[in-house]
Amino acid sequence: MKTVLISGASVAGLTAAHWLRSKGYAPTVVECAPALRPGGHALDVRGVALDVLDRMGLLEEARRVRTRMRGTTMLDAEGNELWRSPGTRLGGDRSGGGDIALLRDDLTRLLYGPTRDDVEYVFGDSLSALGQDREGVHVSFERGRPRTFDLVVGADGLHSEVRRLAFGAERRFVRHLGRHLAVFSADNFLGLDDWQVWMRDETARYCLYPARDNTETRATLGFASGPLDHDHRAVEDQKSLVAERLCHLRWETPKLLAAMRTAPDFYFDAMARVRMRTWSAGRVVLIGDAGHCPSSMSGQGAGPALVGAYVLADELGRAGDDHRAALTRYEARMRTYAEPDRAPTTADPAGSAPEEPLERAGNAIALDA
Repeated sequence: MKTVLISGASVAGLTAAHWLRSKGYAPTVVECAPALRPGGHALDVRGVALDVLDRMGLLEEARRVRTRMRGTTMLDAEGNELWRSPGTRLGGDRSGGGDIALLRDDLTRLLYGPTRDDVEYVFGDSLSALGQDREGVHVSFERGRPRTFDLVVGADGLHSEVRRLAFGAERRFVRHLGRHLAVFSADNFLGLDDWQVWMRDETARYCLYPARDNTETRATLGFASGPLDHDHRAVEDQKSLVAERLCHLRWETPKLLAAMRTAPDFYFDAMARVRMRTWSAGRVVLIGDAGHCPSSMSGQGAGPALVGAYVLADELGRAGDDHRAALTRYEARMRTYAEPDRAPTTADPAGSAPEEPLERAGNAIALDA
């Protein structure tokens, strides 16, 4: 049985584990976090990505736990209401019609369930080196013993370690988009009832929306900035930076920033795109944000991660022992669907990309090609 190492236990990695196992591979998933990562904003699932969930037997449950926003209120920096619109959903919930939006950690929990008992998961470790020859990919880990795999799949996000080891420094592939983003969860301290609230001025903004039957709030905060030299592991410093950039906003901002200080699932990073000429190098291949991150402004949601994992497994299953042919066909099929320049990006994270381009982008690939 062929072996495959998947780096990253989020949407792309978990989906790849499911479909590669179904094609006769023995997957091992390594994740640097000690368990599935909590938190994250709502992700749209639209078009063919819904078909991927359906083929996994997860669509009904995904619809059950989806977010259900009834409308939006927009406030200025002083807390004055600019407009209120029932039926309008911005930013964290662009879904409509048959499309759905669900919290990132709810989606990963669903994806993890079918594989948790028959896929090897290694939490709390990460790759430190890799080398290839005709026998496979020889991988060293930060903590575990070295191992050899037939293939390695990088599903480890914007700051992919697999990409760095196999393709080179991050600066060659990651394009900063002039904004930074923070996401965390808190109690529903505003008593929001399936209704999202935005506050913004020229440089900073945030969105609050309820989740899980209005029992909690997810907060998405952003500010305009050039590249920042910050330590991705220094969470308290990141919180201080966000507070400094948003503290001038009025209304309930002090309560929000106080909740941020104690949030256990705080996430902070630049909004960026990944652009690469190729997503594979020998026996190493990238999926999801590691290879083609379109940024959260694209409206693409979880689609590229779900569909990319499915297409990769589909091509490997068809190719038998010819992994080179499989990876070439994987890229050819995915380019028109996942490339950042083809995503219907909106320049305003508090705006919505037009629905017609989103629908076209969500269906720009056939699962049964």
